This record gives sequence, C-alpha cells and structure tokens, in this order.
Amino acid sequence: METTRDGGWKQGCLAEGTRIGPWRVVRWHGQGAHGVLYQAVQVRSPWPSPVALKLALAPEDPRFAREVTLLTRLRHPCLPRLLGHGHWRHPAGTHHPFIALEWVEGTSLYDWARERNPSSRQVLLLFAQLTRALQAIHRAHAVHRDVKGGNILVRASDDRPVLTDFGSGDYQGSERLTWRSMPPFTRAYRSPEASRFAFRFIHEPESHYVARPSDDLFSLGVTAYRLLTGRYPPTQLPSAEAPTWNPADEGPWSLRSLNPRMASALEALVLRMLSPLPEARGTAQELAEALELAAARAGAEAELPLFEPSRLPQERPSLFRQASAWALGLRSVTSLAVGLLLLWLGQTVSQRANVSLLRRLAPADAGARDAGSVAVGDTSLTAPSASHLAPSSEVIALDLPPTPLPGQSVPDTNGRCLRRGQVAINGGCWIKFALDDEACAENADTTYVHKGRCYAPAFPPRRQPTSTQGPNVSP
Repeated sequence: METTRDGGWKQGCLAEGTRIGPWRVVRWHGQGAHGVLYQAVQVRSPWPSPVALKLALAPEDPRFAREVTLLTRLRHPCLPRLLGHGHWRHPAGTHHPFIALEWVEGTSLYDWARERNPSSRQVLLLFAQLTRALQAIHRAHAVHRDVKGGNILVRASDDRPVLTDFGSGDYQGSERLTWRSMPPFTRAYRSPEASRFAFRFIHEPESHYVARPSDDLFSLGVTAYRLLTGRYPPTQLPSAEAPTWNPADEGPWSLRSLNPRMASALEALVLRMLSPLPEARGTAQELAEALELAAARAGAEAELPLFEPSRLPQERPSLFRQASAWALGLRSVTSLAVGLLLLWLGQTVSQRANVSLLRRLAPADAGARDAGSVAVGDTSLTAPSASHLAPSSEVIALDLPPTPLPGQSVPDTNGRCLRRGQVAINGGCWIKFALDDEACAENADTTYVHKGRCYAPAFPPRRQPTSTQGPNVSP
C-alpha cells in the first residue's frame, strides 16, 4: 500500500478481510476523486448482508462529515440508508472517515433503459419516484447537486430507482469546504441559470453560486432527455444574455423529432423540467404529482416501447481514451483528478495555470465507473454481472463557442491578441493549457476543447471590486 505525503494512498486498495469499524472488506468496487468504495460485511453477524463502505482517501476529509449530516436527515425508499460511520486508522497513523450505506443490487439508469426498453408509462412512474426522492431532499433544506443517470441505480428486485452519491450534496447552514465559484456540478447537467452565473462571474472568484432545488429538477430533466434520446440537450450557454436553445422549439433537438415513440404527456413534462425559467419547473412535489397523474391518464400510446429494437439508445462515443479502455474491457485503467486550475485574469493578475495530477491505478477486477463523477462514486453500489456492464461517460468536453464570451478579450485589427501566450480563435483571445480532454472537461467550469487542445477565455484587466458579488455559500 503506497502512501502519499498527505497520508492518503495512491491505489486506495485495501486487502480482503481488512477491518474498518464493525465491517470487513470483501472487495474493492470503485474509486472517485475523494474516496474508495468497497463491498463489506458486518464482522459479527451470522448472516452478513453486504454494505457499501466508502472510505476517504485524504485524512479527516470534511466532505464525509457533511455527507453523514445530510444523510441522517433523509428518509425515503429511493434514497440509500445510512448504516454507520466512523474513522479508520491507517497504518501510517492517519485517520480516514468512512461511511457505510445499504448495498443496492441493480444497474445504472441508462443501462436499465437499454436492457428493458421501457414504455412511456414506465418512465413516467420511475421519474415520479425520483422526484419524490428529491422532494424529501428539498424538504430537508438540502440539494443533491449531482443528479444524473450515472448516480441513479434501478434495483433489480423491484425496479425502484435509487438516487445515490451525496458527496456533492449540500444543506442549509453547512460549512463551506471549498473556494470555488461554482458547486461541483457535472457540467452537461448544469442549469441555464448556473451557466449564466459561471459566464458572468468567470473572472470574479469572490462570487459564489447558490444551488437551488430548481437546479436538481433541471438536472433530472437532462437525465430524462438523455434516456429518451441517447443525447445530451444543448443546455450550455455561449453568452450570459440568452440561451441558444429553447426546449420547446421544434427542430433537430426536439424530443419528438429524436424519439416520436414517446407519449406526448412524457414529452411535455420533460420540457417542463428543462424550462429556461426556474419558476416554470415548479417544485419537486408538483412535478411528482404531474408525473403520477400523467402515468394514470395516459392512453395506449404510453404502452409502446420507447425504442425500436434496432435503435436502442447507445452511449455516445467517448472523447476520452480512458472511457474507451473501459468499453473495451481493459483490466487496468487510470483515474484522474485535477487539483487546482488558476486562470490568467488580466494584465495585473497573470497567474499561470497550476494543475496537480494524481493518477491512481485501479486493481485488476475493477468494475465500471462513472467517468463524470465529482464525488466519491456511489454509482459503484450496483453489482451486476460483468456481461451487463456497459460503461457510460458523463464527461462532456465543450467546444469553443462561435463568438467571444461577454467581456472576453478580443484580437486587434491584425487578428493578434495583445497579451503574450494568448491565441485568437473565433474572434476571442484564449489561453491554451497542457491538459488532456478528460481533465479539461471534468475539472474546470470555464475550459473548452478545440481541435484536441484545452483552452480558457482570456479577460482584460478589471477594476478592483468594491463589494462582493453573490452570496457566500459552500459550493
């Protein structure tokens, strides 16, 4: 077991039989940026049932305490039950928090859709259960902040969806843990209002976005859109002023054009979740009631399987070699976490990007992982057979927008950027970083991919702010 300077370990792989509190490790099951997931059993139980045991990579990681506090406030059949928590003493003397959760035997949402080819009525009922789970979260004055297909497991025994991975969750009154402007969203699922905030305050790090229940509902809408069409909707905004895509518009991205087999009631409710106006999405309770009513009233069209056998939704080809390695079934993959990316913020603040890459080698029996996970990785709570695993990639590398971002530096009349190290692309000035596609897409809210290279927008000098923009929250 190789140990890092901060007391964590590079592989994060404990041997079978290792005791962690009252549990015994059975096998490694997954790893994220901050923790490792094991299947474990209770030591003294005569009929031990498996539990999902999450162990922090870093000593005394405060994220785990916040997750425990959040989970203790939640009770719902579509949310994982907290079974215990504590600290495990590393042989080096450091103490690492752990969390034990109920083990969910099932498969991820998108894989379930490909295997089952559900009807519109089945999808309406499934999303009604998920919105009831969000209702329980929001009633506790909390937000999940990472709702997506990879964090939803469909239990094999009863087809009940379970929303997992609360490592990114937050609740009212929690302590702030990071100093980033944006919460740890998976960018493809980020709401328009969050995107507008990111673009508007991109060069004001003292500003902080407050994630709200409406953000969770929008992310659920993106999840439904992708399940129904096999694609992500073009939800990212190229400017702070207005979106380029309205979900209600007819066109090549409309739900009906991509999947005419879905019931009209299902389409209408997905469009409601994807509304650019947060208030138009309603509350989780209102949305759940609408989904349940639509499932009860839908006619024969709601019984039609959503996909023709020859056109079952497939994962979009990954942009990243690591995701391709999983799809090919390679036995060894690399997990990447980018520590900190500092952008050049103008003539008086010209910091170079400082990126720390920590690569961890997964053991040979590694299962599928969620490539876009921003937390510990509860997606590994599922335990299907190897033949059922179809790895999905939640990471989206955004192309450079066709026009400059608001306030972005632009080239002079000769097409040259004034600052050294900046390049002119699409009418704006950009800074190029030596990051691969996955690092560029997964670890920065303001980076883009262009011809296989990673870029961030350059901004001119700004005046010293006289007041803080945005509320001070824990992203």
